[in-house]
Amino acid sequence: MERNIVGIIISFAFIFILIGIATVLEKRNKLSKEGTRKLVHIGVSNWWIIAMIYFDNIWYAIILPSVFIIINYLSYRFQLINAMERKSGSNDLGTVYFPISLLILVIFTFGIIKIPYIGAVGTLIMGYGDGLAAIIGKKFGKRKYYVFNNEKSFEGTLTMFIASLLVCFSIFTIYSPNIILFKSLVIAVFATILEGFSPWGFDNLTVPIFSSLLYYILFF
Repeated sequence: MERNIVGIIISFAFIFILIGIATVLEKRNKLSKEGTRKLVHIGVSNWWIIAMIYFDNIWYAIILPSVFIIINYLSYRFQLINAMERKSGSNDLGTVYFPISLLILVIFTFGIIKIPYIGAVGTLIMGYGDGLAAIIGKKFGKRKYYVFNNEKSFEGTLTMFIASLLVCFSIFTIYSPNIILFKSLVIAVFATILEGFSPWGFDNLTVPIFSSLLYYILFF
């Protein structure tokens, strides 16, 4: 079977299995709604690794994020997938913004510059950095600050920085092994600032897109 078609099958199977696991955990009260949201959030970011392995044609690579822009918007409007939604009436469109940022990064890194690992920088920072920051901030965050009435914690922000640093260090070690620590620090600090000052789920757009873009502008 053609490699890109295999990639499509694996991509959809991966995401639906992830949502299925989150739904079961939520229904059995093994994880809170916020916990299942973050499980999906972190898990989805790993789709970029599948994309890098299987897709060499941008038209196949854009299919999954395009489909999930629609699915996630319908889920937001009608609460279709409870495991990844906040309460009804929330203005947080983060679950819609994330596939939009994936689509933009796929077009930019698979189609225009043809360097897919640069998209992995922003996507995996968003997944692991933002996802873990929310979990740690919720559980251990005591020092609060507010951005446009959105509550943040310094503990969560520190987690965002450390996770982003580790993501960058891992990616640069494999794909761009020079001045690794310096590049990782610059991108991690930038991503942490973006996450801290992006309210209403906009960090799902700003962090992945601008983290990858800054890396490309400064270091490539």
